Formats: sequence, C-alpha cells, structure tokens
Amino acid sequence: MMDPASLRKLAARQWRDYQCGMPGTIFADPDVALTLDDAYKIQMEFAGLRRAAGDAVAGYKVGCIGSGVVEQFGMSGPIHARLFRSEIHTSGLALRHRTYANPAIEGEMALRIGLDGGIAAAFPVIELHQFVFRATQKTLSELVANNGINAGAVIPEHLKAAPLEAWANARTLSISINGANVETGALWAMAGGAPEALEWLRGDLLRFGEVLMPGDLVLAGTPLGLHPVQVGDCVVVSIDGRECVDCRFE
Repeated sequence: MMDPASLRKLAARQWRDYQCGMPGTIFADPDVALTLDDAYKIQMEFAGLRRAAGDAVAGYKVGCIGSGVVEQFGMSGPIHARLFRSEIHTSGLALRHRTYANPAIEGEMALRIGLDGGIAAAFPVIELHQFVFRATQKTLSELVANNGINAGAVIPEHLKAAPLEAWANARTLSISINGANVETGALWAMAGGAPEALEWLRGDLLRFGEVLMPGDLVLAGTPLGLHPVQVGDCVVVSIDGRECVDCRFE
C-alpha cells in the first residue's frame, strides 16, 4: 500500500487531469501500481478536492457487476464510486460531446434514499461515462481510482418520485440510439434487485467510514453493456417499451 502523502499527490493529479478533460493519465505509467484500497482512498481524496472546489457528492454508483460490462471490461466487481451534483442532468437535455473523454452511456435503474434510510423512489436513468482506460490491462484499481469512469447521470423528472413497487411487474430495460434498439435486458444487475445492491453498497461504504444519507442517489448497476456515443446521437432508455429518459449529444 502507498503512504498517505503519495496517495494525496496522485489524487491531486487525478483532479487536475479531470479538469483538463484527460482523466486517469497516471495509469499510462507502468510504474504506478495500486491496491484496491489505495484506489478507493484516491477516489475519496479526489472527492474532497471536488467538494473544496464547490461541488458536492450527490450519491453513489454500484458498478462492474452486469454481464455486459463484465464481458467488456474483462473483470468483475462490484465496486462503488461517487456521483457529483454538477453532473446530474434532467431528461431531454442536450449534452456537449466534447465535454467528455470518449463519452459512453449505460441504461440502468437508480434509487433515491428516504428519510428512514430505505428506498424512497426508483427510476431508470442514463449513466454517463468517460470510457478511458490507460493501463495495458484493465484493472479494478484503475476503474475505482477513476471514480468508476462515471461522468454523471440523466434523471427523468417525471419519474423521480416513483416507488420501487411501481416496477414490480416490469420485465425489460432497453437502450436505443437514434431510434434503433442497441440492447435489452433485465432491470437489475444483482439477482436480489434493488435491496441487494443497496445492502452491498452500505457494507462497502462502511469499510471507509462512509454512510448513505437521505436524498442520496444510488445507481444500482446495469445488466447491460456500455455504449459509446457520437456527436448527434440521441439516447433513450425505456422500460417494457415505454420511453422513460433521454438525452442527446451535440
């Protein structure tokens, strides 16, 4: 494991690189070797630097568990990462493609934490990514230190208060790009659905002295893959054929 001063230095570089639109350049250096705990500590330090710059943590994501992503990445989690307030967008928004490094999207279900710590709401979202790995071989450490390659999420305002029970009979989650279906699968990546994802996240956060707070957004993980997007692409995530959340890239 690295000493705290070295980890803080790497986190500061991660923050500078992110601001410059070139995330994760430290992993192009073959001499950088991080344990998974090192990577989480860098993620936490990175979050502190973003908060100091005026941003705020809006919640967390559970990642690298669905068969589609596991096959793409060649590794499996689960892992957790942070969501930031400045990167939470409303459905229908036009996003600037050039803002992201190799932008990509996932469709998945999200949860909102209630005052009692339980699931107050559940709804589909579009997760945004900077799909960049720089090491010769992808690792969970690089994924975690790069905050799960998360770059935000697109939220459907009209569904953000929907209870989990509203989706009890739902069967399929699908992604379309420019009107063409690109992937369809189940709603939940974990066999136990939303409760299992939330239980795992709570336990993993406790390892680092972190807890979920009322109002937090939790992305529960996707059973689908990650899909790169181009300028002009319109992305729609649907449940059982019902269009729920969309965005476009310009």
